[in-house]
Amino acid sequence: MATIFSKIVKGEIPSYKIAENDNCYAFLDINPIAKGHTLVIPKKEVDYFFDMDDNLYHELLDFTKEIAAALKKTYNCKKVGMAVIGLDVNHAHIHLVPLNSTADMDFSKVTMKFTDEQFQEIAAEIRANL
Repeated sequence: MATIFSKIVKGEIPSYKIAENDNCYAFLDINPIAKGHTLVIPKKEVDYFFDMDDNLYHELLDFTKEIAAALKKTYNCKKVGMAVIGLDVNHAHIHLVPLNSTADMDFSKVTMKFTDEQFQEIAAEIRANL
């Protein structure tokens, strides 16, 4: 059975896409803990992040680095935090979160809410800095 992320990659479920290449896809988290919270995934379904083959693993990290640079430029934050948790969706993914303090990376806090238009604006701002 395909994961929600595989359905997003196939276009079966809409997303606020930031970027993609042949093997990787980046899009906004729809339950963000910070403005610009982005998910980066391999297009290939791999449940556990560290089970990815080496080539895909390195390509995903290189792609993630580009997205993180765009986030840093967009939000002028101190750093961009990266988390690999993988308990909610059985498809390897990286969370990228603009940070100005360690509290910005607290996944237990209430998530932010944005309208469709706001999500589209956020994605466009990040894409403009790629």
